[in-house]
Amino acid sequence: MRILVTGTTGYVGNVLVPKLVRAGHQVTSMFRDRSRVSQRALVGARVAQADALDASSLLPVLEGIDAAYYLIHSMTGGKADFAERDRQAARNFATAAKQAGVRRIIYLGGLTSQTSKVSPHLRSRQETGAVLREYGPPLTEFRAGIIVGNGSVSFEMIRYLTERLPVMICPRWVITRTQPIAISNVLEYLVATLNVPESVGEIIEIGGAAVETYRSMMLIYAHTRGLRRWLLRVPVLTPRLSSYWLNLVTPIPAAIARPLIEGLRTEAVCTSASAKRLFPAICPMTYTAAVEAALERPVPDESFQRSVRGNAKHACVRREGLISDLRQTIVNADAEQVFAVLQSLGGKRGWLYANILWQLRAWVDGLLGGVGMRRGNSRDGPLKTGDYVDFWRVEQVACPRSLLLRAEMKLPGRAWLQFLPISDAKGQTRLSCWAWFEPRGLAGEIYWWLLYPIHYLIFRGMVRAIQTRSEDAFRFLEPA
Repeated sequence: MRILVTGTTGYVGNVLVPKLVRAGHQVTSMFRDRSRVSQRALVGARVAQADALDASSLLPVLEGIDAAYYLIHSMTGGKADFAERDRQAARNFATAAKQAGVRRIIYLGGLTSQTSKVSPHLRSRQETGAVLREYGPPLTEFRAGIIVGNGSVSFEMIRYLTERLPVMICPRWVITRTQPIAISNVLEYLVATLNVPESVGEIIEIGGAAVETYRSMMLIYAHTRGLRRWLLRVPVLTPRLSSYWLNLVTPIPAAIARPLIEGLRTEAVCTSASAKRLFPAICPMTYTAAVEAALERPVPDESFQRSVRGNAKHACVRREGLISDLRQTIVNADAEQVFAVLQSLGGKRGWLYANILWQLRAWVDGLLGGVGMRRGNSRDGPLKTGDYVDFWRVEQVACPRSLLLRAEMKLPGRAWLQFLPISDAKGQTRLSCWAWFEPRGLAGEIYWWLLYPIHYLIFRGMVRAIQTRSEDAFRFLEPA
């Protein structure tokens, strides 16, 4: 089918596009600002620029489309006209879709309860569905509560609060009932509906296998991570104060935190069995399984690498509970020569820079019961997966393109060191050194920031030393 996906700068749109492409559909990704769209959402998809608030820009994009996913929603707090802007955008899109002959629209809205007070933003999401239904082609409206996955704002809030705060002062909404759903299940519903004509015209509530509270979600997350957490509930903590506190202890901006918290006070539990009736093959995960799936994400994360400019000498990227520190330099040697130097690191030759600091770290690790500095490696010839290099284990190796080492020392988290030498047509090599760290709890956060100045010096000096060693060896090998 010919599919249009809007809201590709958002979390769901970003992961839905590649899913649809893999399913064999011809996908067009619509955006207002191409610079904000991740490369992941563009792979295999055609791109089109349009603004739902500019009615004249929509018709050319919608021509020839069979089905359109409407994933546009404002989470910008503090702007009184956000609801009207959402309605206007939905009206423009629905009208243009009907005029272009689009056969159906699929919309992902918010799950609410009829018995609890609905926040302005959740009410706006329901109003958006009503506008799409009134002005556009036949509509399938899914309603979901908290989506569990790396990058979901609600899940990231739970992650950061639980990781960083051993003791939490919680407002009343911490016992609000909700039915969180894994992102994989959301994608299953969104893709499967294309082949279920009975879902047209339906409002379908989707949720996970169990009803939770925000308290239970944080405690389950803590248990999964091996953390002990204490939650103290207080009777008065307004959304405004909660949003300021959330902004202080997490990277979530206050403008997003306040409408998010207002929505968390609304009970979000499925009351309809339409999802099971229409999609009997989909078995929603429990919240525990969804958290485990999110935490099993691959490291290194390629989306981090694509978010950094190719020529950046230094960058530190932090999101989704993962920290990545990048060092890059241009080496006047080919990738094979650079990789030969990388394979010689560790053991008796050391790490080419500040070896005393590497040895000191290994000595401390030995005192803590870790592996310490093995002062060597288990290889005989080229590096292989599973070899050890001092207190690192070779996790991936692809000569001469990449080398990934996983730390085996005692750490409040998990760490990797990755080298990527990439040659160009000029015979030069761009060497990228990525230090990856997944902090575990508050101790992990403190560890990273206490050692960051030392890591800054060590990795910068090591990359320069690798550059010098590679260039010297390359000049020696060059014919006279």
